[in-house]
Amino acid sequence: MEEIEITSWLTLDAIKNEATIIEILGDFQTGHCTSVFCSIEDDFLELCYSDSISNFLRRFEDREEFELALEKRKEEFGEAEFEDEMDIDEDFDDDYSEEDFSEDSDSF
Repeated sequence: MEEIEITSWLTLDAIKNEATIIEILGDFQTGHCTSVFCSIEDDFLELCYSDSISNFLRRFEDREEFELALEKRKEEFGEAEFEDEMDIDEDFDDDYSEEDFSEDSDSF
């Protein structure tokens, strides 16, 4: 992986406009940066726009390295998919009974 600092959002925008966007993570309403994962021909890139740290462009050696970085970034932004689906009926039925939530219960 290669990384270079980009001082202008205009430069990042120019690169983004020529790229095929694969995924955009983060936003400035909930955080301080946005990462755009994209490709140009055989190059896989991450364009990082930031309002608090330096902007940068990362170029990955291959698609596998690119996909690993994308998954890692999803975890950082809290956008990673859950591997196990929670089944509410199975996961919570054993913990609480109907009487725990009755009107006569002192717990609520």
